[in-house]
Amino acid sequence: MTIEISSDATNAAIGSIQRYFAENMDEPIGSLEAGSLLSFILKEIGPLVYNKAIADAQARLQERVAELDVEVYEEEFSYWAKGRNGRR
Repeated sequence: MTIEISSDATNAAIGSIQRYFAENMDEPIGSLEAGSLLSFILKEIGPLVYNKAIADAQARLQERVAELDVEVYEEEFSYWAKGRNGRR
């Protein structure tokens, strides 16, 4: 599965990469090079991050489903247990 981001997100990411290089590296990076680096990161590292996010979401959903019976459990046949004697 290819991870794709919007053109606005791509432009913002390229700008961020360029800023990172300008502030932390000896040489600046052009937009073409930053775009290539972004493409590499999305193809090579993106799936790792995506899969981790999916696994985290699945784990959280499984926790919530496991708690479902506690949160919404209703005692069965509880009419008589509540102290009612059946009279009106």
